[in-house]
Amino acid sequence: MSLKTVLVAACALVDADGRVLIAERPAGKSMAGLWEFPGGKIEAGERPEETLIRELREELGIAVSEPCLAPLTFASHVYPDFHLLMPLYVCRRWEGTVTPMEGQRIAWVKPNKLRDYKMPPADEPLISHLMALL
Repeated sequence: MSLKTVLVAACALVDADGRVLIAERPAGKSMAGLWEFPGGKIEAGERPEETLIRELREELGIAVSEPCLAPLTFASHVYPDFHLLMPLYVCRRWEGTVTPMEGQRIAWVKPNKLRDYKMPPADEPLISHLMALL
C-alpha cells in the first residue's frame, strides 16, 4: 500500500527568554486540541521557507525574513492515511507582535516543559532537538 506524502513546514519561534511558541490546533481540524509548532502545508511550487513566511504572517501576524529561518531537523512520521515529512526551522527574529490570528490558543514554553503539552506524534521527537539547542 502506497501512502501519499504530505509536506509540511514548521517553525520553532524562540523568544529572548529561550521559550518556544506552540499553538493549539483549533476545533474542527484533525488532531484538534493538540499543541504544535506553527507552520503549514507546503503548496505546489513553494519552498519550505516561503511556506513559513506565509503561514507565520497568516497565523500569527508577524513578518519573518528568510535569512532568519535556520533549519534544525525534520520529522518523518507515518500516520494511518498519509506520510508526513516536516522540516523544522528555528527563528529568533521577526517583526511585529505574535498574535493568534485564527483564534487559536498559543503558549510560550521552555523546551524542557514542552512534553507537558499533548502534541501530534510527528512533533514529539522534535522536542529533544530543541532541548539540545536551547
